[in-house]
Amino acid sequence: MTKVPVMPHALLDTVAAQAAEFVALRRDIHRHPELGFEEFRTSDLVAERLARWGYAVERGLGGTGVVGQLRRGCGPKRLGLRADMDALPIVEATGLPHASCHHGVMHACGHDGHTAMLLAAAHHLATQGDFAGTLNLIFQPAEEGQGGALRMMEDGLFAKYPCDAIFAMHNMPGHPQGKLLLRDGAAMASSDHVTITLEGSGGHGAMPHCAADPVVAGAAIVMGLQSIVARNIDPLHTAVITVGAFQAGDANNVIPQTATLKLSVRALDRGVRDTLERRITELADLQARSYGVRATVDYQRSYPVLVNTADETNFARGVATELVGAAQVELNARPLTGSEDFAFMLEQVPGSYLLIGNGDGSDDATNGGHGACMVHNPNYDFNDHNLPIGAAFWVLLAQRYLA
Repeated sequence: MTKVPVMPHALLDTVAAQAAEFVALRRDIHRHPELGFEEFRTSDLVAERLARWGYAVERGLGGTGVVGQLRRGCGPKRLGLRADMDALPIVEATGLPHASCHHGVMHACGHDGHTAMLLAAAHHLATQGDFAGTLNLIFQPAEEGQGGALRMMEDGLFAKYPCDAIFAMHNMPGHPQGKLLLRDGAAMASSDHVTITLEGSGGHGAMPHCAADPVVAGAAIVMGLQSIVARNIDPLHTAVITVGAFQAGDANNVIPQTATLKLSVRALDRGVRDTLERRITELADLQARSYGVRATVDYQRSYPVLVNTADETNFARGVATELVGAAQVELNARPLTGSEDFAFMLEQVPGSYLLIGNGDGSDDATNGGHGACMVHNPNYDFNDHNLPIGAAFWVLLAQRYLA
């Protein structure tokens, strides 16, 4: 049986013909990275382009956020597409011509590419788009741990720009370049930050019986925390407790007065998240008391579980398959234990968050190099071959949703 080749969607060729302009724009953003809530140059660039193409532009939501709205015809539907703009506090090591010119700040997560993909789609939709309804393009600041999505919402994002559905996309190294990965239900984990402060009684290292040692108590807590995942969580559920810092004392012959543990806690289920908080708090308190030490637990909930709604994910699956063919779409990708503040938006508006492969490291022109390097690494770079694919996906999704 002869295998019929899958023909690329005509939209891919149309968007690719304009890609060079947006690759240059992406590299310009990469060269000038800005940390969360400091995306002044980037938001200037985004707002200027959107206004030039005829979008109604509002600035200042969430501090440096930008929203561009375009209305066509009398269609009642309202669609939101979101891209993040912030960089990370990392010293870039790529050595590329467009490497960061701000030492210690780098686009190491591809938000420069996300912004450029959505801008390329914005240009096409403004000049050639065939849709009827309201298109809201959301350029969000401060995704990297600072909750820029929530700040935009607190500033009235969805009150001013109601959306019937909302979508976002993130690049993902380790997957073939251009492959689109979707999942309904829990797709990314919650993220909580915990600080456990242990107050003991300091003393001389030669006379431990005269002290209450917070280091020993802390060591017991570190070991005990691992039993929570092993014995309190259903083995078929995902939970992560990482002790990223254990700080105490400065001298080898002094039992310190205090010790501090800093934890990262993740879950893919809201009930599991609640269980983790309860058990971590109980265990820290009881273990500390068993060593004559007092524990204070500061439990800060950060990003919630990111839950993709079924209908919107199925819609996005159909668009992805139409655009790139079934072989280039993973319909039910594995969830990630990383976190995303787009989860806050999905708590208010149905929608879906998908991934686009940034390169799997195979030895060819599109999958190797810096694109295959994991995000948050000083050698990472967004794969520019993805720009026309991501932009075309946004265009097709908007035209199908706002038909």
